[in-house]
Amino acid sequence: MRSPRLAALELRRFGRGTLPRAALVALLVLPLLYGALYLWSFWDPYGRLDRIPVALVNEDEGATANGRRITAGDDITEGLRDSSAFDWREVSEEEARRGVEDGTYYLSLTVPADFSRRVASSSGDSPETGALRVRTNDANNYIVGQISRTVFGEVRRAASTKTSRSFLDQIFVSFSDIHGETVKAARGADKLNGGIGEAEKGSKDLAAGLKDARAGSGKLAKGLKDLHKGAGTLKDGSSKVADGTRLLAGKVNALNAEAGPFLKKNEKAIGATARFVADTAGQLREDLDALVEKAPAAAKEAREASGTLDTLHRERCEDADEPDPACPELKKAAEAVADASSVADDVSALVTGHRADLKTLDGQLATLEKQARALADRAPHLSEDLDDAVSRVNKLNAGAGKVAAGAKKLDKGLATAETGARDLDKGVGRLKTGADDLSGGLFKLADGSEELAGGLHQGAGQIPDYDEAQRDERTEVMADPVRLVSRDLHKAPNYGTGFAPYFIPLSLWVGAMVAYMLIAPMNRRALAAGASAWRIALAGWLPVAAIGVAQTVALMTVLHWGLGLRMARTAGTVGFLFLVTACFAALVQWLNARFGAAGRILVLALLMLQLTSAGGTYPVQTSPDFFNALHPFLPMTHVVEALRRLISGGGLGPVWTACAVLAAFTAGALALTALSARRRQVWTLDRLHPELSL
Repeated sequence: MRSPRLAALELRRFGRGTLPRAALVALLVLPLLYGALYLWSFWDPYGRLDRIPVALVNEDEGATANGRRITAGDDITEGLRDSSAFDWREVSEEEARRGVEDGTYYLSLTVPADFSRRVASSSGDSPETGALRVRTNDANNYIVGQISRTVFGEVRRAASTKTSRSFLDQIFVSFSDIHGETVKAARGADKLNGGIGEAEKGSKDLAAGLKDARAGSGKLAKGLKDLHKGAGTLKDGSSKVADGTRLLAGKVNALNAEAGPFLKKNEKAIGATARFVADTAGQLREDLDALVEKAPAAAKEAREASGTLDTLHRERCEDADEPDPACPELKKAAEAVADASSVADDVSALVTGHRADLKTLDGQLATLEKQARALADRAPHLSEDLDDAVSRVNKLNAGAGKVAAGAKKLDKGLATAETGARDLDKGVGRLKTGADDLSGGLFKLADGSEELAGGLHQGAGQIPDYDEAQRDERTEVMADPVRLVSRDLHKAPNYGTGFAPYFIPLSLWVGAMVAYMLIAPMNRRALAAGASAWRIALAGWLPVAAIGVAQTVALMTVLHWGLGLRMARTAGTVGFLFLVTACFAALVQWLNARFGAAGRILVLALLMLQLTSAGGTYPVQTSPDFFNALHPFLPMTHVVEALRRLISGGGLGPVWTACAVLAAFTAGALALTALSARRRQVWTLDRLHPELSL
């Protein structure tokens, strides 16, 4: 009997009774439990992240920078609420901490109270980094923590980019401000250069003026010396006047005490005396006026006389061939006249320098004259006016005392002024030297200011001045200088599509493994009839291969129409999976045929080795070296790589390689199964009494 007929007889056995039919149905749908059902459970988990409850705590108090209100925490909160990353629930910090601990929330994000202040500090003198606080709990779910790191990384980058834009915008505004201020500084330097030039000219004039001032300060010192000398004379005179008025006041008071009764009897004599005092005061005033009027003229005449005598002495005594015998007397006369001229000058200077004091004295004498005449006029009534006269005399005495005190102060002040004048003369001399140095320094400063103005103009030209559009363009580039322009050549639309190449072969391997729990790896009838080894191998392989084809059709139907799996090459994918199930059936058949009950354990072990070394989830390079060593030599490795190209698209090189590898594994497994069948045709004690039976 040929192998296909033997296979058909093996399958027909499942149609005898309800339980075999149910077993066949279960065998057909078993891959769905590993393939469709498992893929369905996490077909698109990233598309349902908005169902994951997470806590959001916004404690940000906001801040103000450059007159603008910043609420970075509110901006982040609003952006997160509008996103579909998670199910954001705004709660308090304590509720968030408690919720993450007890599993109410998978994680929490906290915006601290000083977040906006730290963000705003980037434009100040002490910039600080704003920190978002994330609290996770891997005891709730490890994968959510991993996803959150990616999501919050995007949140941090978005917040950092926005903050950088504000900071860089301030920098570019500052560039424009610096440019403007530098232009102003350059214009100011131009004005400074002109001002320094004028200052240099003024310093020269100052030096010349100080030269004249030095000459004037010398004259001032000499004049104050003479004035001090005259003030001494005035002090002595005013002191004597004060002594006289005190004596007068004493006598008047004594007279008032002693001669009061006498006044009534001698009013005429008193009147005559008063008129005498008035006349005397008037005469003194006239003498003072004459002194003030004649003193300068006398000084002038004395100088002229001195000059005449000097000329006469020079002509007769110094320039003459024979000196006049009277030259010694003439010389003495000239010296005497010179002394007189000096005295006259001093008197004239005294009178001229003390005009105010003399005027005051004249006024007081006028008052005395007036009062004396008034006394004379009041003499008939002297007894009545005695008290008034005594009062006036006392006032005169007080005024004379003040004049004396003032003259004393004047003398002392002039002494100080004389010293100050000498110091002034020395100071003016130093100022003259300093003015000369200033003139030289200003000359150098003028050269420097010219260089400064040129440098500022040049610097202003090099400092950029950005308008608003240019600032926005540069801020955008510098805030996010490196962008990721990704191009996914063959993008998997969801998580399930990406993992389908891993779970489809897993389900088909399990399907073959379970099938050989119900179907003998080698047909017993063929073994008993002594059929050839190849016929026995094919008779045990074809039923499971046929069941594998049915399993593939059922699995791919559910994945495509039920879950929405989209394949770039649908026909190629299904045809390739027929080859896969044929290969897996051959491998499982051989392990069961060769090792018997232990073969089932080896089938499961081989499945584990293939799953861990195929690189179906993480790249195999991330696995230990043991799995990297197994990776190229197991069939599921090539199945996963080929299915990725068939489902998501891409070059078919790995597909053809996988077909060759699977064909080789299939042929090799069938050959080994035939060899095992040949051995089975020889009965031994081990076959009659096996050590292990499952």
